[in-house]
Amino acid sequence: MNLADPQIQARPLIRQLDEAAINRIAAGEVVERPASAVKELVENAIDAGATRIEVAIADGGKTLIRVTDDGCGIAAEDLPLALSRHATSKIDGSDLLNIHSFGFRGEALPSLGAVGRLTITSRTEGDAAEITVAGGAMSAVKPAALSKGTVVELRDLFYATPARLKFLRTDRAENQAITDVVKRLAMAEPFIGFTLVDVSGGDRRVTFRAGAETGDMFDALHGRLRAVLGKEFAENALPIDTERDEFHLTGYAALPTYSRGAAVAQFLFVNGRPVRDKMLLGALRAAYMDVLSRDRHPVAALFIDCDPTLVDVNVHPAKSEVRFRDPGTVRGLIVSGLRHALAEAGHRASTTVATATLGAIQPEKPAARVYQMDRPSFTARSMTFQAQAPAFMEEPSARIEPAPEPVVEEAPLEANPLGAARAQVHENYIIAQTEAGIVIVDQHAAHERLVYEKLKTQMAENGVAAQALLIPEIVEMTENEAASLMEIADDLSRLGLTLEPFGGGAIAVRETPAILGEVNAEAMIRDILDELADQGDSAKVQSKIEAILSRVACHGSIRSGRRMQGAEMNALLRDMEATPLSGQCNHGRPTYVELQLSDIERLFGRT
Repeated sequence: MNLADPQIQARPLIRQLDEAAINRIAAGEVVERPASAVKELVENAIDAGATRIEVAIADGGKTLIRVTDDGCGIAAEDLPLALSRHATSKIDGSDLLNIHSFGFRGEALPSLGAVGRLTITSRTEGDAAEITVAGGAMSAVKPAALSKGTVVELRDLFYATPARLKFLRTDRAENQAITDVVKRLAMAEPFIGFTLVDVSGGDRRVTFRAGAETGDMFDALHGRLRAVLGKEFAENALPIDTERDEFHLTGYAALPTYSRGAAVAQFLFVNGRPVRDKMLLGALRAAYMDVLSRDRHPVAALFIDCDPTLVDVNVHPAKSEVRFRDPGTVRGLIVSGLRHALAEAGHRASTTVATATLGAIQPEKPAARVYQMDRPSFTARSMTFQAQAPAFMEEPSARIEPAPEPVVEEAPLEANPLGAARAQVHENYIIAQTEAGIVIVDQHAAHERLVYEKLKTQMAENGVAAQALLIPEIVEMTENEAASLMEIADDLSRLGLTLEPFGGGAIAVRETPAILGEVNAEAMIRDILDELADQGDSAKVQSKIEAILSRVACHGSIRSGRRMQGAEMNALLRDMEATPLSGQCNHGRPTYVELQLSDIERLFGRT
């Protein structure tokens, strides 16, 4: 071999990277921003059995991240090993599928030490110890003062890789990302107390606090979601508890009328781990497909529990995505579980609708203070009316009156959830009186939902009529795409779309749903393929059929401007009470608003 050959000199040499470079590369995957560091450190605290965790940050986590917990701690002799790559106490490496902890790779601490100044102070049963690593250079272990648990302090994140600092956002944006991470972990662990503190500029400001919950898991979760997502979500959320095969789905999902303009309040957990999985988000969207318009997004916190061997969490550097062994079962569990809960809610609409209505009503302010007597009670008013009624003098001679026949009193209509119709205004809104207030019903929107649900029930009972094509339409595609379509051919056939293989990658479309009329079969097939590639499942045909039914229901329902008799209005109210999902129309808008008498009295200054 001639080493002077210019071709040999130009050939790149293979080198073994040093430990510091390896850790910085790993940090690029694991630690994307300060919020990623907070996630790794808080998960370590949870794995250590902590009951209280405090996170202190400064300047959006760029200059300081300090996580304090009361967990089991790290022994002094194990501190150097904890900062070595792929050193962990969570698994033994023999089975990467049977994972019961948040962390398991042993990459977080050495990665953080490679790009920042990391100090770990910890205490077990013995004395406390401390170790420091800066830019990959590790110090010796030394004694420290600490009563219990572990304190991990990370300063000057990315100082060793300054180029990464240019890609960080403003302090406010980084603070928001950290808050989101802490809230997600707080939802996953309701029995642990969480505190987030901003110590920028030397001040101490608590930005989030959630005390440890007590009671059973459902009560604790409801209390934690109330603390994290707010009182309104807790009041308008439906409990979810359902199982299918080896998967268990729990959590809370909000009513359709309590929705958001963006998908910012959708929280999904798999075996307690917060994830952002595309397939799970698609299933959540599909569950609300029939009750929300495209520009609205559901609000939910859902927890999927299963045997760890049924899900692979080692498919993403940040462990934010998972892969199920049977994704179809999980998707079906979410869709059916949520739809059943929404149907069980019946005519219920969110309380925020009434709050918005009251907020829109501005009572006229009086010029001067008006003093008035307290509003008399119902009994007092009745006695007053009786005293003022004309009286008739009784005859002195006693008469024996025949015993009156027993009268069977029917429950007043006001006792029903939507009350008794009292008036119709503007030929579109029904005013009903309940025992506790009034209800205002949009007659067109309400009847539209009632007709739509009846049409869906008829379709489910009688099936979807299919129309045969005189000449089957042949659609060319790849063999893999054809195989994907044929896997769901039975489901499509139940919806009136009949497909048959036509050799190679071709598919023959034999029948299409009759209710759709004349359709472009190839365009529909392409849409189904796109949905399969994006979500792993397709509801395109069903959504098209339901869109037609919704349009038919809209045109066949009571129109705005039609005058209704009292019996008609009450019949509509009773149908709403008996029909699932009648609290919102086909587009997700509320069909009625309920105002409590106490709220109305407050508007008029009676309370």
